[in-house]
Amino acid sequence: MRLVILSLLTLGYPLLVYLGVHHFEPRIVAALLALIALVRAIATREKTWLVVSVCALLLSAAAAIGNQELPLKLYPVLVNAALLIIFMISLRFPPTAIERLARIREPDLAPSGIRYTRQVTWVWCGFFLVNGSIALITALWASTEVWALYNGLISYLLMASLFSIEWLIRQKVKAKALDD
Repeated sequence: MRLVILSLLTLGYPLLVYLGVHHFEPRIVAALLALIALVRAIATREKTWLVVSVCALLLSAAAAIGNQELPLKLYPVLVNAALLIIFMISLRFPPTAIERLARIREPDLAPSGIRYTRQVTWVWCGFFLVNGSIALITALWASTEVWALYNGLISYLLMASLFSIEWLIRQKVKAKALDD
């Protein structure tokens, strides 16, 4: 249950920052990021997410000390960077992140499926690189409204679109493998 709440807070983070900085000083909103980071640190068992939590705490501290919005806006960049690193490491040290997810539904994944999941992992790496870059650009040079719109809506729509397109392609790949 706590992971569900944490996920919802993480997904809603851009909206919380947008609303927060319009009503409170950035140092107050930084306390929210710190709380999310602490909950993630307590709830996580993954070393990478523990590192992300520590980095989020550092961003919170920077926002609170300087009473600045920018460190608060860098959190989506941090999350994209972490996901990119996780997926890149899995390419170097298989099984890939996507293969691990695929094996939840199909424990006996065929070699063609393993090759496919490797390709999909590369696609997601590209997504996290581009998405994180846009998150950085919006944090540095866009208004808080544009930042919140991209990081709180558009990036999620792009992610859902990529997931949906990949699912459709996977169905065709699976059908072709059955025909062969």
